[in-house]
Amino acid sequence: MFAKSDVSRNKCMLFSGFAFNGYDWWWHNFTGINEKTGEKKTFFIEYYLCNPGHGRKEAVLGQLEANKNKGIKPSYLMVKAGCWGEDSLELNKFYGWGEIAVSRSVPYSINCKDCFASENSITGMISIDEQTAKDHPEYMTDAGSMYWNLKVSKNLPFNVGYGASKLFRDLEAFEMYWHVEGMRTLFDGEVVLNGVTYKVIPNKCYGYADKNWGRDFTSPWLWLSSNNLKSRLTGKKLKGSAFDIGGGCPKIYMVSLKRKLLGAFYYRGEEYEYNFSKFWDKVHTRFRFYETEDAAYWYVAQENLDSVMITKVKCLKKDMIYINYESPDGMKRHNKLLNGGTGIGRIKLYKKLGGKLKLIDDIDAYNVGCEYGEYDK
Repeated sequence: MFAKSDVSRNKCMLFSGFAFNGYDWWWHNFTGINEKTGEKKTFFIEYYLCNPGHGRKEAVLGQLEANKNKGIKPSYLMVKAGCWGEDSLELNKFYGWGEIAVSRSVPYSINCKDCFASENSITGMISIDEQTAKDHPEYMTDAGSMYWNLKVSKNLPFNVGYGASKLFRDLEAFEMYWHVEGMRTLFDGEVVLNGVTYKVIPNKCYGYADKNWGRDFTSPWLWLSSNNLKSRLTGKKLKGSAFDIGGGCPKIYMVSLKRKLLGAFYYRGEEYEYNFSKFWDKVHTRFRFYETEDAAYWYVAQENLDSVMITKVKCLKKDMIYINYESPDGMKRHNKLLNGGTGIGRIKLYKKLGGKLKLIDDIDAYNVGCEYGEYDK
């Protein structure tokens, strides 16, 4: 089943072809508590590597106009950090390959003068003033400052199986790979956002950590995840449970597998998996996304031989950002990639028994990580 740790999938994957046309990132999100007011705020931190084969001492930015005109590919470590909510922001800071040290073994580590990342800890700081953000659109950043110092404990994986196995990794068969070592991750430490300190407490942070790598992204791009869950049937918190859904349109050797998702629900110690690559489970998935002026909505229906999972999520747009990435070839195809971490949802989980559906649980989800975007037409 899917709850199988494999930290070898978390090591740096930028070898062979991916070294010259590839990215690799480690994503983290969690909730902190304002040490003075008790207000909760949800944060994200990401370490994004791109094209070491084109590396220079300084960062090479693909959205810099001079580089775009010359067809120069981006090459750097981008450290991305920010928060969701009414004062949401995204901060991006770039380092050249001559300024960083990246372990190519297991466990992974990334080290530079301002930031560090490993399986067990993440630290860093970013400070960008208004004028710099305005003068450098190639940074794809807002203005602000953020500092973090956090211990990390990933204790519930979503292993997608042979699709990200060593064989398929070595073949570089897929355009985008995914591994979730921490569907439920405990963070411990603090974040200082624009001078305000937030304490991050392991059993109150609702943390998450995953990893993507490849040569390009997917379109559409969908992601939903939460481990802050409560049963409507019992009124009790589902401690230790979590769900995760991701994908959209995977490609293998440039062949598009349209409208495919990977999904997992670890429910009270039981595993419910909806993985299109496991054809023997006869997985079927339908999904829909739509938006109004004020909110974004996701609907996902997944089923296999034994169960059905219906997921509905809503997130207010005022709490979200349009998150920024450029592809390793230097193109920026996702310009409306909605990204949030304060979604609310409802999940209905059923078992198939004798040709009928039996409701296992009706669940409210909070602090839902949520994302959707399609390439520009």
